[in-house]
Amino acid sequence: MPTPPLPWLEPQDPFPAPDEAWGTASPAPGLLAAGGLLDVPHLAAAYRQGIFPWFSSGQPILWWSPDPRMVLPVAQFRLHRSLRKTLQRFRSQPGCEVAVNRDFGAVIRACAHTPRDGQAGTWILPAMVRAYEALHAAGHAHSVETWVDGRLVGGLYCIAFGRAVFGESMFAHATDASKIALAGLVALCRAQGAELIDCQQNTRHLASLGAREIDRAAFLDHVAAAREAQGMSWAFDPLYWSELLPDTPAA
Repeated sequence: MPTPPLPWLEPQDPFPAPDEAWGTASPAPGLLAAGGLLDVPHLAAAYRQGIFPWFSSGQPILWWSPDPRMVLPVAQFRLHRSLRKTLQRFRSQPGCEVAVNRDFGAVIRACAHTPRDGQAGTWILPAMVRAYEALHAAGHAHSVETWVDGRLVGGLYCIAFGRAVFGESMFAHATDASKIALAGLVALCRAQGAELIDCQQNTRHLASLGAREIDRAAFLDHVAAAREAQGMSWAFDPLYWSELLPDTPAA
């Protein structure tokens, strides 16, 4: 079956239904549309429908809704022995902390210099940075950060509507710093009732931590319900570590 034409979005156009994305036999499985605008209303509308932008320099804005979808069920997060020991040391040492939204701009810019698995360059172009900083200012994009002695050493950023959480990218300037931030996000989600973190694409690293693929329809059902739930409080309480380390007293 030939690949259908890719819809081109004018600024006023709604997104196509996610199940209209190109299938596995196409050159770009999961590609839904091109064009539109990279602004807060369009990004909000996209994420609320399980759609995300991803494009490289020289390309138009490309919108995706892959099937299957990689997600991390927070109840199934695999806290391997080495990471458990790292977290126990981290939370007990003065000057080590996880913070939320302390420096979103620094986090997304550091992520922009960290290629995705198997890719040579970055997809977080300057236009993406500006767009997600605007989304952060609107209260929908958040950073989870690993700090050591006043220095940002790792972190990630994500999007959230209600209790629908969409992971985007992470970075590390110190060993395990991004894993600590991810563990912090998992602990925050567990404490506040968010069940899944969207991971978008299947990677070996995420799979090792408990992420798995689910059907797009199941993912969209989750998003439809979770986005209408009461919003989360985007602040990290050290007590949240008990969600992952129940036998370790708080520092």
